Amino acid sequence: MIKDSVLSSKELMAMEDKYGAHNYHPLPVVLSKGEGVFLWDPEGRKYYDFLSAYSAVNQGHCHPRIVNALKEQAEVLTLTSRAFYNDVLGVYEKFMTEYFGYDKVLPMNTGVEGGETAVKLCRKWAYTVKGIPENQAKIIFVNGNFWGRTLAAISTSDDPSSFAGFGPYVPGFEKIPYNDLNALEEALKDPNVAGFMVEPIQGEAGVVVPDDGYLKTAFEMCRSKNVLFIADEVQTGIARTGKLICCEHEGFKPDILVLGKALSGGVFPVSAVLARDEIMLSIKPGEHGSTFGGNPLACKVAMAALEVVRDEKLSENAEHLGKVFRARMQNLVEKSDLVTLVRGKGLLNAVVINDTPDSSTAWDICMALRDNGLLAKPTHGNIIRFAPPLVMTEEQLNECCDIIEKTILNFKK
Repeated sequence: MIKDSVLSSKELMAMEDKYGAHNYHPLPVVLSKGEGVFLWDPEGRKYYDFLSAYSAVNQGHCHPRIVNALKEQAEVLTLTSRAFYNDVLGVYEKFMTEYFGYDKVLPMNTGVEGGETAVKLCRKWAYTVKGIPENQAKIIFVNGNFWGRTLAAISTSDDPSSFAGFGPYVPGFEKIPYNDLNALEEALKDPNVAGFMVEPIQGEAGVVVPDDGYLKTAFEMCRSKNVLFIADEVQTGIARTGKLICCEHEGFKPDILVLGKALSGGVFPVSAVLARDEIMLSIKPGEHGSTFGGNPLACKVAMAALEVVRDEKLSENAEHLGKVFRARMQNLVEKSDLVTLVRGKGLLNAVVINDTPDSSTAWDICMALRDNGLLAKPTHGNIIRFAPPLVMTEEQLNECCDIIEKTILNFKK
């Protein structure tokens, strides 16, 4: 038996290449340990994490309170399935509904399962409550959306790397431009529209932030047409943008809220969909579920993860540090010909590189950042997303900004 600890980074990457599916293109760095805002490779090199597992580790790597919750529950009971009650699920459901202010929660495991759950809920509500004729319900999505890679998710995508070669696609989905209220108004004229599903900030598209007021107005337009507003907050939720959920920036609560990623602090797969009774109770026993959804281990971990967010004031920290980060990056825009734009909210930010999306410049910059002790990843070719754990201190953030500034100012194509 080969001991993983004696293998080098080069050997480990070669093993993944030989034995694993080639469905990812990771930055060439192997990670073997994480703590707080830091990661280490097998050779002992230390890095600042500026991706946070796509915002799954908002609470930092291996947060002791979350890990302890996992350990304690793992020694008692891990899984019963939903064939029986367990002594943690009801406690968790009460905790979640009170924490986020909804009537009901439906627990699942992954973010894309949360999105699928929201779509199914919306369709069932459309037929049993709104009265749309059977099989005629439509859900509106926006261009640039990303909520996973299931067949339903890619059926809403306009990114060929997600959908090409996987048809036929799931019907009943329509796309309109993002951040375009006129397009939404036109789409809502169709009486068979049941829902509008949108990321408050588009993460995978490159941290695309809509105009102020777009989300609240869209919500009010949906409400006027008896259409459900579904907020995909898998990446933007759990304090990432400076509020508990991103929709709070515009002062409204979506009809259906989809959460995942940092709901467990990156310790265990946990997702959830929250809604009011009228929506949630449209689904009856046997119509939706998951063997692992709502398992005792996940419930304990998620409660601990959310307690950390509240007790350590991570929303407030993200709000403050985000302003510091964008100010530093805006200063870099003025110094460098390479960086043309910085955008974001809280600690979900991106810089746009002055190059074409099919160039390697952003990738090469991320390689240079890696060499200088900071890990980030490009998206859509010429955009670099920066999303550190929310437990980062201002001193650490400024040190990271120094690394980014030094790397970009010294970078040569």
